[in-house]
Amino acid sequence: MENLPDESKENHPHKVEKPDPLTRTTEKATSFTQFSGIAFQMLGTIGLGVWAGLKIDEWQGNQRPVWTIILSLTAIGASLYLFIKQLTRE
Repeated sequence: MENLPDESKENHPHKVEKPDPLTRTTEKATSFTQFSGIAFQMLGTIGLGVWAGLKIDEWQGNQRPVWTIILSLTAIGASLYLFIKQLTRE
């Protein structure tokens, strides 16, 4: 039988180390910042669509808020498109 080296002294390359708590916290904060930025972008897009629709309806003197409905739904669709595009990019 051949002499095997002492395993306690040997450096194990396959040893799994625990992740650093600071690294995990930084990754969570980065993820939170990313998604909160997306939420504010969606809020701004939808808000701009509603505001533009209200102004056009006011300018035209419409009895029914036709442009508000059209532009708000378009803004919701655009914000969802941008949301999905940003999620698949990252």
